[in-house]
Amino acid sequence: MQRTMTQHPTRSQAPRRGFSLLEVIIAVTIVALLATLVVPRLTRFLKGANEDKATAEVNSLANAVRLYITQNTTGNLDDDFTLEMLVEGDDPYLDNSADLIDPWGTPYDIVIPGEQNIEFDVICYGPDQRQGGEDDIIHGKR
Repeated sequence: MQRTMTQHPTRSQAPRRGFSLLEVIIAVTIVALLATLVVPRLTRFLKGANEDKATAEVNSLANAVRLYITQNTTGNLDDDFTLEMLVEGDDPYLDNSADLIDPWGTPYDIVIPGEQNIEFDVICYGPDQRQGGEDDIIHGKR
């Protein structure tokens, strides 16, 4: 009986090696530069998206308040009206109370009578979550 030798491909005789320190430093530098360029733009984009969302929600809440006025009052809101009243009752004007929270986690507010509008102002206090300031969003304000 004769034995046959199967030939396996030989591996390269050069030893395997990892990345050099210089290659790792270059890769980390490239990633850091990309992060430096991308993160500020992403932050601005998210800030703008939150402001747009808050503006849309403030206007939607104002429309719900107007609908409430036409169906439940003689034309004016009582001073004790709150936005929570829009989610109460058998036939609420909003689906749930989560609709009353702005993108920054602060409840929307209503001021009766309004300072910006005659009847009422629905207000989002913006990223600083404090009343007053340039970042407040009020329905109908341009």
